[in-house]
Amino acid sequence: MTKSSKPQMMLGLQWCSLACAISAIDHMIPRALIIAAITFLVDQFTKWYVVWHLDLINQRAIDVLPPVLNFRMGWNEGINFGLLSGLSARWFLIILALGISIGILIWARQFKGWLAATLVGLIVGGALGNAIDRILHGAVADFLNMSCCGFYNPYSFNVADIWVFAGAIGLIIFGERLPKRA
Repeated sequence: MTKSSKPQMMLGLQWCSLACAISAIDHMIPRALIIAAITFLVDQFTKWYVVWHLDLINQRAIDVLPPVLNFRMGWNEGINFGLLSGLSARWFLIILALGISIGILIWARQFKGWLAATLVGLIVGGALGNAIDRILHGAVADFLNMSCCGFYNPYSFNVADIWVFAGAIGLIIFGERLPKRA
């Protein structure tokens, strides 16, 4: 072995160590980020389509399949059902959404497989979808309103809310059964 081949061999060993460490992650975080990106894009597309393209922002209400599904424009400055609205909590809620997204990604490293990645991705994508609304508009665009069977629902929500709720419920239901990394 010559002196010039020794640095090349060391570089090769370092590269192998890095590649082995990356492959040991089990692809959970990249999978979760792919799901988060898809859910974020679907949320933003539905908000753009309903609020701006269908002009719900000016029409204020569009009956789709009354009373089951209607579009009702609402700008939510607070959290679910308008809690904390009027408290100037915009930046706090943006930072909270980012913190929760980072925290759940760190916490989720213990899991492997597509189900865990999907549930985590739904929460992260939904949280970031609502956070970007707060950054761009100062509030979250809510437009889905559903009532049924004699029950009138006065609240509106959006696709990001569905993603976050579905991911959280999924983690509650399946959390103990999700496969963990060794």
